[in-house]
Amino acid sequence: MPDTANAEDHVKPFVYETLTTKALHFSISEIQSRMQLLRPLALDLDYTRTMMGFLLFNDRPDTIGMVGLGGGSLAKFCRSYLPKARIDVVEINPHVIALRDVFHVPPDDGFFKVHRGDGANFVRSPPHRMDVLMVDGYDPDGIPPALCSQAFYEDCRESLQPEGVLVVNLYMGHCDYALHIERIKRVFDERVVVMQGQDCGNSIVFGCNGRRLRRAQTSQLRRPRHFDVAAWEELGPSLAEVMVELRKTALDGMERV
Repeated sequence: MPDTANAEDHVKPFVYETLTTKALHFSISEIQSRMQLLRPLALDLDYTRTMMGFLLFNDRPDTIGMVGLGGGSLAKFCRSYLPKARIDVVEINPHVIALRDVFHVPPDDGFFKVHRGDGANFVRSPPHRMDVLMVDGYDPDGIPPALCSQAFYEDCRESLQPEGVLVVNLYMGHCDYALHIERIKRVFDERVVVMQGQDCGNSIVFGCNGRRLRRAQTSQLRRPRHFDVAAWEELGPSLAEVMVELRKTALDGMERV
């Protein structure tokens, strides 16, 4: 998973701070990540809460992989509220990693590690198979071609456990957005849920191995006993929206039959 590019080959982000928030930017017009100063663990952007919808498929994952660190919102949240999961985060831009302390990203330990490397290489040769893989890798030009190709999504599926779940953040305004969705559907044999209309044009896509999708479609939205009450309440509205889409997906499947 090594990245041989020098630091000079990567754009250096900047931090924009208000009285209540601290945000990571590559340009002033686009927010990469945002943290509430008084609640650094909170998921401040809607799309990050939607990405945590993987909890509806697996609320107790043993292994989580993340492509893209950004301001570390998802990494911090998972490390705090899923403390028994092994979490590996890969980030290609050393300047982003250098800001981890600014955004309160926890230090590496036996369960949590931030790797500098290429996300495509990471999923092609993962350190272990993952229960959940979250792909939120963007650079100043958007999502890199290497992180949305057919081969990349095939590698993502192969990197997962037989019942693993892929979660991808896509930009709906991308000229190849529909093609990216089709690639994920092809790889996961249509076992896919697409959440559209998130803030800033984000679309969150869930791809499921095995019978995870079918089981989630028939489950109930309730807090797992091991999950923090306040954190679950924070996720509640977003998880409810994912559940609605799961029900629609189930009905669509019945109509096709």
